[in-house]
Parts: sequence; C-alpha cells; structure tokens
Amino acid sequence: MARYVDGFVIPVPKKKLAAYFRIAAKASKIWKEHGALDYVEAAGDDLNIKMCMTFTKGIKTKAGETVVFSYITFKSRAHRDKVNAKVMKDPRVHEMCNPKDMPFDCARMLYGGFKVMVSA
Repeated sequence: MARYVDGFVIPVPKKKLAAYFRIAAKASKIWKEHGALDYVEAAGDDLNIKMCMTFTKGIKTKAGETVVFSYITFKSRAHRDKVNAKVMKDPRVHEMCNPKDMPFDCARMLYGGFKVMVSA
C-alpha cells in the first residue's frame, strides 16, 4: 500500500519543550480527525553521533536547544493534500499557531513531503 509522509525537523529551546508538546498533542488530534493515518512527535535524545552529520549540526541548534523530529503519514500525496487543506481551514489550528506565542522559531523549521519507497 502506497504511503506519503510529511516530515519535520524543528529546533526547540529545551525550556519550551513542554509548551511545544502541549501544542503538538492538540495538533495530532486535529490531523487525525481530518484523516491523517499517524502523527508522531519525538524529542532528541541521542544526538551526539560521531559517524555522520547530526541533526543538531545540520539545523544549527543554539545553546539550550534540542531537536524535535516529527512526521505525519497519509495514504498518498493526494490524501495528504486533502487532509492538510482541511487542517489549514480548521480554526483550532489558527488559535494554536499565533506566531507571537510559538515555542520555536518557525523560520528555522525544516519540512518536506516524501513518497514512501520502503516500509517494513
């Protein structure tokens, strides 16, 4: 079965992680209500890897920040587009996403849509 994934990498100040995850918990319910198959938000834990470029170096975290890695799964890109269109019209999202109250810098968030090629 084909799948599509929206992926996010977000630098978040450690002191604002609780606020971030409160928003994420609300957002997860909205995305799932509108048809997303899965919604995952994960806080960085083992980020000091020596063998490759780390998320912290790649996104250039500042002192006191960590990385949140997130993804939302859908049936297909068309399904993703339909779900996200509904989510973006949902007034609850706009209530949660006041740029002045966000617990992270939205301009530093990395995002992309991905066609799943291997799933085991």
